[in-house]
Formats: sequence, structure tokens, C-alpha cells
Amino acid sequence: CDDLKKHESLRKIITTLALKNEEIQNFICCLKQSLENLEANSNRVQEDLESEFSSLHAILDELKEGMVTRIKQERASRTYELQSQLSACTKALESSEELLELANQTLCSSENDNFTQAAKEIKDSVTMAPAFRLSLKAKASDSMNHMMVDFTQERNMLQAIKFLPVPATPEIHVAECQVFDNTVTVVWTLPEPDSKIDHYILEYRRTNHDGPPRAREDYPWMVVEGIKETEFTLTSLRFDTRYMTFRVKACNKAVAGEFSEPVTLETHAFVFKLDAGSAHQNLKVEDLSVEWDSSGGKVAVQDIRKEKNRTSSPIHSPARTAMMSPKRAPSARVGRDRFTAESYTVLGDTMIDAGQYYWEVRFDKESKSFAAGVALRSLGRFDQLGKSNASWCIHLNNWLQQSLTAKHNNKARTLDCPFPDRIGIYCNYEEGTLSFYNSRTKTLLHTFRTKFQQPVIPAFMVWNGSFSVQMGLQVPSIVLSGQKRNSNTSSSNASLT
Repeated sequence: CDDLKKHESLRKIITTLALKNEEIQNFICCLKQSLENLEANSNRVQEDLESEFSSLHAILDELKEGMVTRIKQERASRTYELQSQLSACTKALESSEELLELANQTLCSSENDNFTQAAKEIKDSVTMAPAFRLSLKAKASDSMNHMMVDFTQERNMLQAIKFLPVPATPEIHVAECQVFDNTVTVVWTLPEPDSKIDHYILEYRRTNHDGPPRAREDYPWMVVEGIKETEFTLTSLRFDTRYMTFRVKACNKAVAGEFSEPVTLETHAFVFKLDAGSAHQNLKVEDLSVEWDSSGGKVAVQDIRKEKNRTSSPIHSPARTAMMSPKRAPSARVGRDRFTAESYTVLGDTMIDAGQYYWEVRFDKESKSFAAGVALRSLGRFDQLGKSNASWCIHLNNWLQQSLTAKHNNKARTLDCPFPDRIGIYCNYEEGTLSFYNSRTKTLLHTFRTKFQQPVIPAFMVWNGSFSVQMGLQVPSIVLSGQKRNSNTSSSNASLT
């Protein structure tokens, strides 16, 4: 027994030693690889440095060659001027000396008969002599001081050349960051100004967790490179998570600095899904898209007649619904409890019992019939949108004749406006406001004003057509400003509320 224990103990020691040896071997491999990398990286940066200096030398040689050429051109030009003037003066001097010798000879002559004529000729020659027409001022200066260069500043700059430092870590200023209209503006600064910064890199990640990033996240970092300013605006975002985390780093021509401390900004928006369990059997629901399918489930007429006599399930009763605090509503409409008959309806899965929200729906304009709005969770499975007091909607009819109407409690108001292909829906639960917009132009189509007695839920209907829902949208600022302007005015749609 003791031998067995000693044997087992020795085996453990051997195993531990073997693991340790393996760790050391792995570490030795890492060190060798690091040494190789160090040599390769050192050679690379040295080659880069030599290349930069060669480039600098080439620039200096080029500048020197150009400036020497200018000196030579200036010297040649002045030499030509001075040599031309020297040649002219030399010729004038030779002519003047000949004239002077002739005058002296005449003055010494004893022949009076020719003296008068000779003196007159000498006088005329002196008057026309080149020596008296010459300018005795040099046409060009011999000074070349204007071609001198002061290299003091450049020499100081060259002496200041050094390796680029690692950029400092930026700081994101949460108070200056803005989140609105499904855009996010991120603002940051460096601890000190740095003229060597070439650009910034911003990374962001969607998350449902507040605070610093977690080790494991469902969403990857998205990268924006080449930012030249100390702020950046991300546009056309879909806020389908509760938060977004941001971090930024500075880069110069050589190296990038450390990422800033991550900041998390709340991206408040209305997020919901379509409750496929509530959908009529002729509606094919895929994620946030719905398509009419005429070959959907067939329900026997006698089953429909039987279902008309059934009372609503307790979970769908108004009292039960009022007690259930949203946001995520249970998917209780399954099987025989889904919408049926001519109620080609599907509901969202998230109730609205407070606040104000906005979402959009894009539909096929060739759809024979389409409706979008809100409904109580207790909407009957045979009820069509807008034909009971449990739903409010805007309805497109493209069958036989084209019309756009606002419907509630089986009352309809025709809307005189162009057919939009995308509708924005705004709901303010406390104020009892439900507004519909052309989402492209943000033009108001219709407003219901009521008092919601129970939580409401997004509701949609389509027959012979298709549509898709866009959620994760904030209430557009233009919609909010329009609602504020109209908050004190009476509604012209009172008959439908």
C-alpha cells in the first residue's frame, strides 16, 4: 500500500515536472520568436529611418541644385552686363587716345595754312567722340548678398528631429455627447495639444449592459478610421439595444496610442418584435417582415362558427391585460386563439403603458389592403383593425378603388393626401395621442386624440400584400416639435376618438 502511494506520489511529481517543462519549452519558443521579431522589427524601422533620411537628403540636394543654378544665372547675367559696358568703354578710350594724339600733333604743326582746318576737324571729332556719350556708372552691382540664405530655423528644425512619441490617450466627454434622431455624436479631447496627431480611430459596440465593456459581449466592435476632428457623428443607426459603448484612440504617422476609457451612452428607443403566435394563418411572419400567403392554414367554417361563441381567454381579458405591466407581453395567441376569418392581423410583442414611442412600417403599395396602428391586447380574434373600440389605425384600400382612411370604432375619415410608401407611427400614452406621418417627409397624415384605458400594442393588417416593420427608432425631433405646437389645439378628428 505504501509502495502504491509512493508510486502515485512520484507519478504526480513526474506529471507536474513534465507540465512545467512543457511550459518552459513553450516560453523558450516565445522568447526565441520575440528575438526574431525584435531583429526583424529593428531592421524594418532602421530601413525606414534610412529611407526617410535619404528622402530628406534628396530634398536638400534638389533645393541646393536649384539655388546654385539661380546663383549661376544671376552671375552670368551681371557678367554679360559688365563685360558689355567694359568693351564699350575700352573702345571709347582707344578712340579718345587717337584723337588726343592727333590734336597734339596739330597743335605742334608749324603750317598755318592747314591749322585752321585741322583744328575744326578735331573739334567736330571731339564733339562726336564716344567717350562723351558713355555712362561712367556700372550697370550691375558686384554684390551677391541678396542670394544668401539663413538656415538657422531649418537647422533648428533638423536638430529637433526625434522619434515620434506614442500619442496620449484621449478622453471622451459624456456631457458633450449627444444622442438624438438615431444619431450619436461623440466628443473627445487630448490632455495636451499634439500637432503630430494624424487621425483618430473610433470603435463602438451595441450592448444591453450599462458600464464598462464585459469580457464577453453579444456584439462585436465596429471601427471608424481616419477621423480628422475630435468629434464624430454616427448616423442612420438602429437602436435595438439599450446602450452603445464607445472608445477612441489617437494615431500619428508611426504609432497608435491607447484607447480611451470606454463610455456607455443610453440609446432609448422603442424595440419590439412581431408576435408570430398572434398572426392570422394566411400571414407569413419572418422576423419583422410579413407577407400574405393565400395558401396558409385553412380553417373549417364550422370551427370558425364555434369559435365565435367562445369567450375570450382570461389572460386576454381587459382586467387581466390592465394588470399586466409591459413591456414584453406573453405570446398567448397560439393555435386556435390566433386571429382568424377576415382579421388578417398580427400584433407586436411589447405593450405601451407609459411614455412616448415611434416606429415605422414600410408596405408594398400594390397591397390590396393594409392597416397599421395600435390595439388593446384584448382585441378579438375576429376583429378587424379600426372596426372596434379596441383599435386605432390608418388603412390603405387598394381594392376596386384607392383610398386612405383613419379608422376607429367602425368609423372612418378619408384622408386627402398622397399615398406614402412608409408610415411613421407616434404614440404618447399619457397624452392619449396617436399620430401617423409620412416617414420620408415627416408630414402629418392624421392624429387620434383619446384616453387609453389600457396598455396598447402595435398592430398591423395586410391582405394580398406585404410589409416590414422598422423598430429601434427614437421619436424624431421634428415630430416632437410638431407635437408641442399642436398640443394646445383641438383635434379635428374628434369624431374618431
